[in-house]
Amino acid sequence: MLSGEIYDATHPGLLDMLRLTREKLWKFNSMNPSLEDEGNSIIRNLLGSCGENFHINRPFRCDYGSNIHIGENFFANFNLTILDEAKVTIGDNAFIGPNVSIYTACHPLDATERNSRREWAEPVTIGHNVWIGGSATILPGVTIGNNVVVGAGSVVTRDVPDNVAVAGNPARIIKSL
Repeated sequence: MLSGEIYDATHPGLLDMLRLTREKLWKFNSMNPSLEDEGNSIIRNLLGSCGENFHINRPFRCDYGSNIHIGENFFANFNLTILDEAKVTIGDNAFIGPNVSIYTACHPLDATERNSRREWAEPVTIGHNVWIGGSATILPGVTIGNNVVVGAGSVVTRDVPDNVAVAGNPARIIKSL
């Protein structure tokens, strides 16, 4: 799965890992917000790696968690969804708006192939000092550079260079920063 090769999404081992992640997320998302240290402990044990300083507003959803790597000073608003069948790397000083989705899972266009539940995944990399506006979607295989602003509601379908603002569907460069 992590190598980008086609895999069976219904493999029992993967389904067990998904169930365990959902149990951890249920606990995190149901927890009293005043129990910040306990909540952060769940996230630290769920993610592949994270900086010392981070905040994730509830609810948060992901598939595996262990394929997600966040840097220092990470902030995610409500309803962050990360489908982390491949590695998702987010740099330092990331600011994620509400209802943002980051996808790595890919599915065949052919219905018969898609119904076989065989799929593949492509990693997503997000640089340092990136602000992703609310309800934006980052598609599989995308790399977003450093010092980037992604406008609210944008759908990022291809790589974004450093020091720009992008917006739209599909997202296009609207300004150099």
